[in-house]
Amino acid sequence: MTVALRLTDLAHGGGCGCKLAPAVLSQILAKMPGGARFTDLLVGTETADDAAVYRINDRQAVIATTDFFMPIVDDPYEFGRIAATNALADVYAMGGTPILALAILGMPVDKLPVEMIQQIVAGGAAVCATASVPVAGGHSIDSPEPIYGLAVIGLVDPKRILRNSTAQSGDRIILTKSLGIGIFSAALKRGELAEASYATMIASTTQLNAVGAELPGVAGVHAVTDVTGFGLLGHALEMCRGASLAARVELEALPVFPAASQLAESGIATGASKRNWASYGVEVDLPPKLPDWRRNLLCDPQTSGGLLIACAPSAVAAVLELARRRGFVGACEIGAFETGSPRIRVC
Repeated sequence: MTVALRLTDLAHGGGCGCKLAPAVLSQILAKMPGGARFTDLLVGTETADDAAVYRINDRQAVIATTDFFMPIVDDPYEFGRIAATNALADVYAMGGTPILALAILGMPVDKLPVEMIQQIVAGGAAVCATASVPVAGGHSIDSPEPIYGLAVIGLVDPKRILRNSTAQSGDRIILTKSLGIGIFSAALKRGELAEASYATMIASTTQLNAVGAELPGVAGVHAVTDVTGFGLLGHALEMCRGASLAARVELEALPVFPAASQLAESGIATGASKRNWASYGVEVDLPPKLPDWRRNLLCDPQTSGGLLIACAPSAVAAVLELARRRGFVGACEIGAFETGSPRIRVC
């Protein structure tokens, strides 16, 4: 992979690793007025869910979300594809179907040729076309770092909304994509990512989480979120807090890209994984003497990561069968929700 101009050199962060640390975001939103007085606002900011949901009538609700970030790769077309896939994921995580997108574009026009910016937008549009979603407009600004993403509108039956806050004690936890994307991105920025790992990274980050729209039809699926910038532990903790439950995560059951494990063990990590741990580490019990590199993988920011699904034990086989049929060959059970105060025990 040879490029004349590296997009990642123009940004201080990349992908979902650009997200504000969970603790910082909590402080910013601490005085955010709630939406309780809006009776048709079914999902707002209260549980840090993936998108807002507003009821139109008894059969239809609108899902609204926005997601954008700085480059995680240097190829402009692939950057656009990854950003669009990631933005659409929030609608799928709510059990909905995206119907419309608007582009969010901020570019250093004095540093990037128009042709590269065109390729970023084209990559996003290509993913949206695959999802049968028109990019119907958007907004652009001249910014010091390249930024691209989407605002996405979707539809869902109000009775079929999947929230991140409705797990039940005894539910099993299923993860649909392997971990390690943040590690790959850090290695790429350092020029230490092998071609095969780059191909793995692109394949994972551009795989649409469209299976989420089918999950409401599986009896026993209780809660869903997607794993992005806060890492596996951060987004699992959001589910714990929303449902007032504890969770158990089985370390050896976690799907991790083998090359990402090797890179992590060699010392490659993202700054975001350290910020994530500093934000929520007090709510996590780790095995004694767990190496830092393994902890970093648990907090690794996942750009366009997989779905984290809470379902009854009786639904595990059906969920895994559906996920694997839709191309998520690494989907697996990684733990369970338990009665207790919101925290995670890694064992």
